[in-house]
Amino acid sequence: MKLIELQGRRVLITQAGDFMGPALERVFTALGAVVVADPRPLGDDRSMAARVIEEAGVINVLIVHLVLPAPTTAVSDVDDDEWRRVFAHLVDPLPRLMRAALPQMTARGAGKVVLIGSASALRGMKRTSTYSAARGAQIAWVRAAGVELARQNIQLNAIAQNFVDNPTYFPSEVQANPAFQERLKREVPLGRLVTGDEDALFAAYLASDAAACFVGQVFPVCGGWVA
Repeated sequence: MKLIELQGRRVLITQAGDFMGPALERVFTALGAVVVADPRPLGDDRSMAARVIEEAGVINVLIVHLVLPAPTTAVSDVDDDEWRRVFAHLVDPLPRLMRAALPQMTARGAGKVVLIGSASALRGMKRTSTYSAARGAQIAWVRAAGVELARQNIQLNAIAQNFVDNPTYFPSEVQANPAFQERLKREVPLGRLVTGDEDALFAAYLASDAAACFVGQVFPVCGGWVA
């Protein structure tokens, strides 16, 4: 029986200083991986994704972790600048990262790619049309690219998360708000936030040999918010 085993695996986490980056780095390191935690955003400079891959060197696992605070604009007020900015940061880096990472994975005949996405693409929420559309594009890309890469023994899958403890969307002051605590009880069957370690451990599982049978799949990690 295979367990989560990442000893000696080289893992690149993009935009690792924000959102789930610190939890991912901590958990993957604890499981024996050699983690390259790159903090740079990938949306402003088209060449950045290729540079991040090149500077990381050999990587067995790519954690596609793209971060942008979600706009809360009403759908009637979303302008072209907001739409383009969100897609530039959350969607445009995807093919750039893969163009840069695939040659070495293909040459080795093995690779793991895990995208840290959002369950906002799976359940409608008010005032998130731009962000949800971009996260939905990520999911569509994972499903299509995943089935294409499977025959090369490269597994590409995604986590679609919400209500996961992280400083970007659920800082301590939000969690302490009684209105938010009531919202948790009302909307999330689990009744609490998923911990960062719980989320990162599932990402580690998808990055391990124990998860060799998943192809282009999207796994909600959201305490039952999406059933």
